[in-house]
Amino acid sequence: MMIATKKIAARTIAVCATGLFVHISAQAVIPVQHWTQASGAQVYLVESPAIAMVDVQIDFDAGSRRDPPAQAGLASMTANMLEKGVRASPPHQQGPQDRLGRTAGAAAPSGGSAVREATSVGAMDSALDENALGEAWADLGGQFGANASSDRMSFSLRSLTDPALLDQAVALAARQIAEPAYPDAVWQRERQRLDAALKESYTRPGSVVGRAYAKAVYGSHPYGYEMTEATLANISVADLQAAHAAGVVACRARVSLVGAVTRAQADAMAARLLSRLPAVPCASLPPLPAVPDVAPLAQAEDITIPFESAQAHVLIGQPGFKRADPDYFPLTVGNYILGGGGFVSRLTNEVREKRGLTYGISSSFSPGLHAGSFTVGLQTRPDQAAQAVQIARQVVRDFVASGPTEAELKAAKDNLVGGFALRIDSNRKLLGNLAGIAWNDLPLDYLDTWTQQVEKVSVADIKAAFARKLQPDKMVTVILGAAK
Repeated sequence: MMIATKKIAARTIAVCATGLFVHISAQAVIPVQHWTQASGAQVYLVESPAIAMVDVQIDFDAGSRRDPPAQAGLASMTANMLEKGVRASPPHQQGPQDRLGRTAGAAAPSGGSAVREATSVGAMDSALDENALGEAWADLGGQFGANASSDRMSFSLRSLTDPALLDQAVALAARQIAEPAYPDAVWQRERQRLDAALKESYTRPGSVVGRAYAKAVYGSHPYGYEMTEATLANISVADLQAAHAAGVVACRARVSLVGAVTRAQADAMAARLLSRLPAVPCASLPPLPAVPDVAPLAQAEDITIPFESAQAHVLIGQPGFKRADPDYFPLTVGNYILGGGGFVSRLTNEVREKRGLTYGISSSFSPGLHAGSFTVGLQTRPDQAAQAVQIARQVVRDFVASGPTEAELKAAKDNLVGGFALRIDSNRKLLGNLAGIAWNDLPLDYLDTWTQQVEKVSVADIKAAFARKLQPDKMVTVILGAAK
C-alpha cells in the first residue's frame, strides 16, 4: 500500500508539472500579489489554479556572503544539515493543531494507510532522524529542500493541495525550518564525506580553474571564499546552530508561493511555515552586519596553472554589476549578442566558426546583492590556448568600444522576446522568477513588462552600459593546462 501511494503521488505531481505550460503561456498577465505579515515577513503570491499543487520558496539573508573567512562553507553546511533530522519540539510549541497536523475540520487523509502513517509521523513532536524524514516526505508525496547561495539561504516546499496532504507537508516543513537537530555524529560523517569530495575536486580541471578565477576576481570579498578542508575543520555543531539562529529569522523572511491556493490560504501557509521560529520583531534585533562591495580590479592579471589535461580551460573576466543596477536590461541583451546567445553570439562566430579554436565559448554576468562576475569561458586544445585567448579578448574589447550592430540587436530581441514563455513554463520556473522579484525588490509587474524592457533597449544603451561596466584591459585571465 505504501509503495502504491508513493507512485500515485509522484505521478500526480509529474502530470501537474507537465500540464502547466499551456496555462502559463496563454496568460497575457501574471498578477503578483504582495503583502507583509504581522511578523514582518514579506509574502509574494501568483495564483495558478489549473493544477492541484503549490510550490513555495522562503529566502533569508543568510547566504555564504556572511561566512567568516576561516569558516567558508558555514552557510552551505547549515542548510545541508537541515535535511538530516529535527529535534523534539519544546513543550510550549506543542499544541492541538501541531500534534494533529491539521486544522480543525480538515478532511482525513485519503491516500490510505501509508499516508495516514505519514500524517502521524510528520506531525509528531518527537525527534526525527534523516531516515524518518525521508520516509515522511515520500509518504506525503511532497518535497522539501534547503540550500545556501552567495546571497541567501533558501527553503523550498512542493506539495499537492489536497487539504490533508498539504496540511501535513506544511507542518513538517515548519519543523525542518525551525527545529533542525544538527546531530553531531551525522555532522562528523558529512564532514568526512566533504573532505573526500574536496580532495577529489582538486583532480578536476574545471574545479581548479574556477577556484583560482574566483579568488582573482573577488579578492578578499566573501563572493570569492572557497570551502577547504581547513575551513570545514573549523565548523562545529555549535557553529551550525548559531548560524541558523542568527540567519533564519521570521521577520526577515521573503516567502514566495505559486500554485492552486488563494491569498487567504497562502497567508495562512506562510504564517504556519514560520510559526515555530522565535517571534521576535526585527526592530528589536541589531541590524545585520554590512558586507562591503566587490572592489574593482586595479590591473590585468594573467594566471597560468600547469595541469595534465586534454583540454586547456580558460576563464576571462572581472567584477560585473549588482542585480539592482539600472543597466540590467541593456547588459542582458548585450551579453546575449556578445556570448550568451549560443551559436548566434559574436564570440562563437569569431572563435569557433571562423577559426575552429573551440567547440564552445560563452560569456555571462552573475549579478547579486553585490557585483557578481562577468566571465568569458572556453576550452580549447592546449597548443591553441594563447590564440583563443587573444581572439576572445579582442572580441570583448571591440564590443565594449563599438557595441552591437542594429542587425545583431534585432536578432537578439527576437530570440529573447520569442523565448520568454520558456522562462515561466513550469511552476518551478515561475517560482524562481517570483522569488527573484521578492529578493531583489523588483516591481510587481516585472514579468508583465519584461519583453517591453527588452524591446526598449537600443544600440546606444548597450554601448553605454558596457562601457560603464567592463574594462577589457583590466581583466583577469586564468589558463589551466596550456601547452608549455
